[in-house]
Amino acid sequence: MFKTSNKFLIALAAVTLVFASSVQAQSSTMPAPRTGNSMYAPSSTYIGFNIGQSNLKLNNGNNLFGIERTKNIYNLYAGSYFNDFIGLEIGYADFGRFNRGGGQTIADAFNLGLVGKVPLGMSFNLLGRFGTTYGRTDVSSNIASGVVAGKETGWGGSYGVGAEFVFNPQLSAVLQFDEYNLKFAGGNRDRINTTSLGLRYRF
Repeated sequence: MFKTSNKFLIALAAVTLVFASSVQAQSSTMPAPRTGNSMYAPSSTYIGFNIGQSNLKLNNGNNLFGIERTKNIYNLYAGSYFNDFIGLEIGYADFGRFNRGGGQTIADAFNLGLVGKVPLGMSFNLLGRFGTTYGRTDVSSNIASGVVAGKETGWGGSYGVGAEFVFNPQLSAVLQFDEYNLKFAGGNRDRINTTSLGLRYRF
């Protein structure tokens, strides 16, 4: 079962995409003046790099061993917008190495999803992302820990919201909150949440 905060994050990401689509439809009949947000003009392409913190939601077996729940995350991504409000983004995220169950839990993922942008001012945007993730996990553990060891790969959902400040038509800063659903050894599925800050460059 998802917690209330997880449901809220999914809903906010979905609302951002729907609202971006609605704004695009309403503005399609009349051209809008370009502002700092024009870095996302149709066919524009951007790349971004974020760093931050990942939060592991997995259990720790029988709790005989300690667990690290936070690590640094590195996220590299690129995207292109179909219009001023909706686009497609692909990326890679390294969630780090967590000490857990007397061993290590390692996870990373490749992401593909729709992104939406809702302007809230001349240089400020609300961002949303909803898509799929191909995750890779590798768990080692002490046999007495109760944590299942092994490698797994598989598809899962991912979504997130963010805020963006546009410095100029080429460069912006972003703050993002994302969640990834990953497959772990033993058929378990669980989540890794991330909070990250980074830069985007349009070309």
